[in-house]
Amino acid sequence: MRSQMPPPSRHPSARSSSRRRPLAAGAMLAVLALAGPLAACAPGGEPQPTGEPSPTDSSTAGLEQFYGQDLEWEACEDYATTSTEQKVYELIEGTECARMAVPLDYEDPEGEEASVAVLRVPARGESQGPLVINPGGPGGSGLMGAVNTATGMAESPVTEQFDVVGFDPRGVGATIPAIDCYSDAEADSGEVALGSQGTTVQFTEEDTRALTERCAESSGGMEALAHVGTRDTARDMDVLREVLGQEKLTYLGQSYGTRLGAVYAEQFPERVRALILDSAGDPTQGTLERRVNAYAGFQAAFDELAKACASEPDCPLGDDPAQATERFQEIVQPLREDPVPALGVELDFDGAVGGVIAGLYSPQSWEDIITGIREVEQGRGDTLLQLSYAFSLRDPEGGWPNQNEANHAINCMDEERLSPEEGAQLRQQTYERAPFMDPGVDVSSGAREGCEHWPAEPTLGFPHAQDIEGLPETLVVALTQDPTTPYEGSEAMAASLGSSLLTVEGQGHTIVAAGLSDCVNQVAADYLIELKTPEEGASCTL
Repeated sequence: MRSQMPPPSRHPSARSSSRRRPLAAGAMLAVLALAGPLAACAPGGEPQPTGEPSPTDSSTAGLEQFYGQDLEWEACEDYATTSTEQKVYELIEGTECARMAVPLDYEDPEGEEASVAVLRVPARGESQGPLVINPGGPGGSGLMGAVNTATGMAESPVTEQFDVVGFDPRGVGATIPAIDCYSDAEADSGEVALGSQGTTVQFTEEDTRALTERCAESSGGMEALAHVGTRDTARDMDVLREVLGQEKLTYLGQSYGTRLGAVYAEQFPERVRALILDSAGDPTQGTLERRVNAYAGFQAAFDELAKACASEPDCPLGDDPAQATERFQEIVQPLREDPVPALGVELDFDGAVGGVIAGLYSPQSWEDIITGIREVEQGRGDTLLQLSYAFSLRDPEGGWPNQNEANHAINCMDEERLSPEEGAQLRQQTYERAPFMDPGVDVSSGAREGCEHWPAEPTLGFPHAQDIEGLPETLVVALTQDPTTPYEGSEAMAASLGSSLLTVEGQGHTIVAAGLSDCVNQVAADYLIELKTPEEGASCTL
């Protein structure tokens, strides 16, 4: 079936404010300007002329119309899907956007097309070419990520010498078709869910079928849902490399973006110039093991928060960190039956846990978590819900980006499908490794895979990115106390790709573009500009 989607030239500004959007991040998290050709940067930092397009091979045959297209750069006003995005795109003078056509199905290049939204922040000096980025998710906006990267690296030689280029991956944000499952009002109400794994949500088979049909209805049809996986997006990124005038790709991927970068390296190793993977997942682990390990990482971060809280007067978790999880459970478990008012709606158990998880990504949010837990004791849930809102970039007017919906759809095409029995096993192991999330009741039933009626089987495969030949020197950067992609996952990624590994002693998730460490900044600049990798055992400290 052909997807019935708007033509690629149509801009997302035509969408109404009532478009369907995802569940509020609290519950979702608990589930889990320069025109013209650019120049590539050769080893040693010397500019390299763009030259002729890459030779046609089996990966580009029949795709000449896409690899040969010209991008028409313009203002980014029509690319914003929320008022927050609009404000962000105005932060840096010269920022410009364009649309890139790609085949919806690479096996049918004459069929339907998708329109990929691209944003470029010009280099502050003479540009040596583009640094393509992905900020994570899956489902995070690359347009937003490019501006945030350029801002976080505002004083870096990297943004002096590289344009920062981001794109919204398939199904995400301003790219068309975008995944569209729920309205903004439904997102605010928290009455709907995208998945049941690791939460108290009880799914039936009818629920999962209806979920897929609902997502397809406003997202370009079932065929569009079948082509949002990382392998298709990696092929889009190769088209982007070519239309930007580059023989080889210079890339920074963070969190999920490390998966995208690794898959690109697997598919196009000879087209990689430089690859930084920041806070990587383990490409050898299957879905169940990796998710359990991620939840265990959140428990470790919660335990650190509890230690910090115990030293404060009137800590809602008490003065004994060893008892903090139990105390937290006493506070939030009643929300299962009796949600508390929060920002005009209600905060339930999954929402409270999700708000805590959102805050655990960064130690800078720990005080907000403590305040939020104290508020729940007093019968309000505003701060924990606001943490979820901020994490999902809900704008002040109540508009939601589609990152949670896109997260669900991309994972449906990437992750292994879990049977109900495996879903129950995931819940059991999650609560064993992350007891602060435990609702205190038997929720093994109804742990169905939300993707079980998706129109195509997953295409990523585990393990992936193994035994790649012809890949140049790459760099993996990892924080030792990462709450969601444990350090061991980055070690495994570095081993899989034969990458250099920079260890960063500290708490947090992603660091390269954060502007928090001169040490990390220097290593990243040396690698991206000079292709100089750090010595074995290199480390930085936050």
